[in-house]
Amino acid sequence: MTVHDQKTPETVPGGDPGPGVPNDAGGAADGGAPRGLVPLLVVSAFVVILNETIMGVALPQLMTDLSITATSAQWLTSAFLLTMAVVIPLTGWILQRFHVRTVFTFAMTTFSIGTFVAAIAPGFEVLLLARVIQATGTAVMMPLLMTTVMTLVRPERRGQMMGTISIVISVAPAIGPTVSGLILQSLSWRWMFWLVLPIALLSLALGQIWVRNVTTPGRPSLDKVSVVLSALGFAGLIYGLSSIGESAGGHAPVPPWVPLVIGAAALVAFVLRQLSLRERALMDLRAFGSTTFAIAVGLVAVTMMALFGTLILLPIYLQNVLGATTLETGLVLLPGGLVMGLLAPVVGRLFDRHGPRPLVAPGAVVASAALWAMSTLGEGTALGAVIAIHVVLSIGLALMFTPLLTSALGSLPQHLYSHGSAIVGTVQQVAGAAGTALFITVMTTRIASETAAGASVVTATAEGVHAALFWGGVISALAVAVALFVRRPPATVGDDAATKAPAVH
Repeated sequence: MTVHDQKTPETVPGGDPGPGVPNDAGGAADGGAPRGLVPLLVVSAFVVILNETIMGVALPQLMTDLSITATSAQWLTSAFLLTMAVVIPLTGWILQRFHVRTVFTFAMTTFSIGTFVAAIAPGFEVLLLARVIQATGTAVMMPLLMTTVMTLVRPERRGQMMGTISIVISVAPAIGPTVSGLILQSLSWRWMFWLVLPIALLSLALGQIWVRNVTTPGRPSLDKVSVVLSALGFAGLIYGLSSIGESAGGHAPVPPWVPLVIGAAALVAFVLRQLSLRERALMDLRAFGSTTFAIAVGLVAVTMMALFGTLILLPIYLQNVLGATTLETGLVLLPGGLVMGLLAPVVGRLFDRHGPRPLVAPGAVVASAALWAMSTLGEGTALGAVIAIHVVLSIGLALMFTPLLTSALGSLPQHLYSHGSAIVGTVQQVAGAAGTALFITVMTTRIASETAAGASVVTATAEGVHAALFWGGVISALAVAVALFVRRPPATVGDDAATKAPAVH
């Protein structure tokens, strides 16, 4: 039975929709959706997601200031990803259980507290705790944003609105290294947090004015066994994948296969339990009953692997092979991030008119071509060529992100929006970790081989980057074939209650 055959929530007597679906009373006073709500959610999500990659460029300075090793410093990013992987699967239940206003306040308060603690952290341990607190708020914001948009926005305008969300998902992580590079050029690492804190606090304050309860929460049961299995499964996979690169360099504290096996076993048990629980599932996997959702989520995973893989490799290549400074590295990556951001709303409008296939298929071809071109980068490559190739890759990814997200969530009935958002967010984190692990492992292995053969460090690193991006090209070629099967979701998929929603026009 597909999701289209499932029974949708019935309207509660008295006129209120069922749990997790729109409530007219939650809109603005005139019966429409609060006009500042979606923009505020977008800005807030951008700020919190930016912190996912902002630490990478700062690690060398942190190692010196805090007297820690590279392995310890890497945990400032790994712990963030691990926390995201544990919390995101819970967001489907959270969004059904609590009001939008309550969830937003929790997310931004938690993020603000984590940011403040990070800014004043006296040592590594406190800074690590602060990153975990930050990640807890971050993990809630993206599913909240996507679920709210899918609830409020009419199907014919979802592409344009999801284009804006794509800016958050793709551009915020992409410009994280640029932002940190600019800050670190003249300020200490603490200013990465001091400069973000006022924006987070302003968003929190505005949220108390603009955020209204646009859904009617229910009282879904929370299966504690599912929570434990989810935490073990996704955290185990993220940790195992993240430690593969460290293991290839001889620095992993635990063999990667240990957390990978534990994570895989827990994930299998988690999936089986969710299928047996059905309506009471922590993460309702019946969303995969939609072929469009399944294909789109698979392609999202491939694009996130490409994005995070290149985000980790290009700074290494630019600094260790071409000798670029931290600031130069950030500026080289900036044009691609800006292009992706500028294209996202345009791609959204094109999706509303023409559907996903005319965008996703060419985007997959362009992204694949860029990855193959990156595999030719060497010791003598000009910075201008690196910028050009990165911009081409960003164009390809921009053509894919918005149509895939809109097609995935738009293919679900409304009572599965929160679960679909949680699935998409979880897949993004796991795919990002997998892409990073794949690229770093291939690069590190090739560097060791070249160094053993007598090559210089610079030459060995260039060869390692070449080998890693070659496999990136291979994976992207598979995405080109799958992209042909993406379909536009029918406008009638959502629950009947959607027609009563306080829509954004």
